[in-house]
Amino acid sequence: MITRILENKIREKLGTGKVIVLLGARQTGKTTLLNKMFGADDTTLWLNGDEPEVRSILHNVSSDRLRSIIGNKRTLIIDEAQRIEDIGLKLKLIADNIKNVQVIATGSSSFELANRLNEPLTGRKWEYNIFPLSCAEMSAHNGYIQERSMLKHRLVFGYYPEIVNNPGTEKERLNELINSYLYKDLLIWGRLQKADSIIKLLQAIAFQIGNEVSYSELGRIIEADKQTVERYISLLEDCFIIFRLGAFSRNLRKEISKSRKIYFYDLGVRNALISNFSPVDIRQDIGALWENFVISERIKHTHYNKMYCNRYFWRTYNRQEIDYIEESDGELSAYEFKWNKLSKNKIPDTFIKEYKVKKAEIITPENYDEFVGML
Repeated sequence: MITRILENKIREKLGTGKVIVLLGARQTGKTTLLNKMFGADDTTLWLNGDEPEVRSILHNVSSDRLRSIIGNKRTLIIDEAQRIEDIGLKLKLIADNIKNVQVIATGSSSFELANRLNEPLTGRKWEYNIFPLSCAEMSAHNGYIQERSMLKHRLVFGYYPEIVNNPGTEKERLNELINSYLYKDLLIWGRLQKADSIIKLLQAIAFQIGNEVSYSELGRIIEADKQTVERYISLLEDCFIIFRLGAFSRNLRKEISKSRKIYFYDLGVRNALISNFSPVDIRQDIGALWENFVISERIKHTHYNKMYCNRYFWRTYNRQEIDYIEESDGELSAYEFKWNKLSKNKIPDTFIKEYKVKKAEIITPENYDEFVGML
């Protein structure tokens, strides 16, 4: 079984008196991780918020009733906790009144679960995001050399656990993933009657990774107004399907400051949405794939290792640009991502001089290892 980086992080927080919250898209391995940690432990109680009976049992429940439900169990795991009404208040009751029980709650929709948890559990929780498998995790599992040799494959089929663990059936399983699981929480919590508009929007975004997006243009494609597009994109981001980068600016007149770029957490999902599983060597979009891959892997690496930073891209009206910027402790690092190692592109000198950049680097398939945590 593939060891997830979060396993040790979570173990370190057990018994600290706080609820552990694990957020991530469906099928990214939340339940598998917890099964590995607690599945053989008969002192663990598992509840699944997707089950109507569980939601009924926990409806308007008191602390005494919760104590009775938990019994002599030492660990309580609530899967898909966002489906349970007033879940934050219920977890607060346990944390405050049943202190010998370690509670772990998982959710696949941060917009719903986080909204229900943040106020009731202020100061009472440890929160983690879990993503599809990372190249760092797979390098530890397969070995560095083998995982490096799989790079072109990962750029096409991505890192969802089911895809990685079932070679030879990637296309079929990815199509099942996007048709059966990807939109489930959007339809429930986003009050959407059907996924057609969401699918069209995702397909439009898929063709624009690496480029600045216009909400008005996306609205014309899906026949919706700009505000609806922005709402859909926020929902997709909260369901861990896509993420946005904003433009870096210190309000210099030459800088573009209000643009956005949108990327996918998983390239297998992106490629399935546009039905393009062509090999890397014949693809016209390899530059965009590489940029998306490295940024998403960097996000996994920085999140799992608590490397707190702000993320941006940079562009000026005279077409100078930088793919990715990190701001940490007031210092800037700038990165360009090039699939072709012979590319002559470099970080613009004007940016380096203007902002006293700490690090400026071109990331290629030859040197991406450290940047994404493989080394």
